[in-house]
Amino acid sequence: MHSEEYTLESDVADRINQAKAAGKRIISVGTTSTRVLESCWNNTTNQLQPGSGDTNIFIKSSEDIHFIDGLITNFHLPKSTLMMLVSALAGKDHIMDTYQEAIDQEY
Repeated sequence: MHSEEYTLESDVADRINQAKAAGKRIISVGTTSTRVLESCWNNTTNQLQPGSGDTNIFIKSSEDIHFIDGLITNFHLPKSTLMMLVSALAGKDHIMDTYQEAIDQEY
C-alpha cells in the first residue's frame, strides 16, 4: 500500500472525537481520509490524536477498522489495495456485486 502524507489539526480531531462520544456515526469521505482517521486512532483512549506524518496502513479486513463507521468513495479498480479497503467495510461479495452492476448498467 502506498504512503500518504497527512495533517489532522487539533480542532478537527476534537470535533470528531466529540461527535463520536455523542454517539454519532463517523463517515469518512475518501480512502485517504479513512486511512488518516484510522492512523490517528489511539487504542488506549479510543479517540483521535491530532498530528501529521505519513500513513502507510493497509486496511484489508474489518478488524483493521477501529474508529470510522462508514465510508463514501468512488469506484476503485478490482484487485487494487483501495478496493480491499472498501471491501473491508462493506464485504467483498457486496462490493464486487455492486461493481458488476455498475458495469452492467454502464454507469
